[in-house]
Amino acid sequence: MKVTPAAIPDVLLIEPRVFGDERGFFLESFNRRGFAQATGLDLDFVQDNHSRSGLGVLRGLHYQIEQPQGKLVRVLRGRVFDVAVDLRRSSAHFGRWVGFELSEDNHRQLWIPPGFAHGFLVLSDVADFLYKTTDYYAPTHERCLRWDDEQIGINWPLTGLPRVSDKDARGTPLAQAPCFE
Repeated sequence: MKVTPAAIPDVLLIEPRVFGDERGFFLESFNRRGFAQATGLDLDFVQDNHSRSGLGVLRGLHYQIEQPQGKLVRVLRGRVFDVAVDLRRSSAHFGRWVGFELSEDNHRQLWIPPGFAHGFLVLSDVADFLYKTTDYYAPTHERCLRWDDEQIGINWPLTGLPRVSDKDARGTPLAQAPCFE
């Protein structure tokens, strides 16, 4: 696997080895030992999640202020623009974001450590999005950062207004959001 640190170095773009021929392909989506050797991170994933969304759906920017989750994310079907926002006040990258296209064709994965908000925009008719988390979902600790906060300035590849949930439409601007030290 190839591991490339993002502009915020704690976020890692992971490209697994893909073996393909006229029959299809094979890839190892996760191997704890290989992941630890390639990234230096020996993690315990405790929960796997799968969401399906349609074109123009924007989910996020979500995080848990307590029980923060690290996330290893990938797309099984379709294409998304995936974003991580650094919410660690002690970080030199606080308030900055990184984004990557993840798709069924490029097989990329993104490691987003605890202390980041996470969201994605669906670029295809349908996208199946999978993520492994390092802590359990805790709805009482979940927070939502405003997806269009001008202070953060995410350059979403939008062709119109995205479809967002009521919760995401009421997201908190960074200036008022609870963050990590």
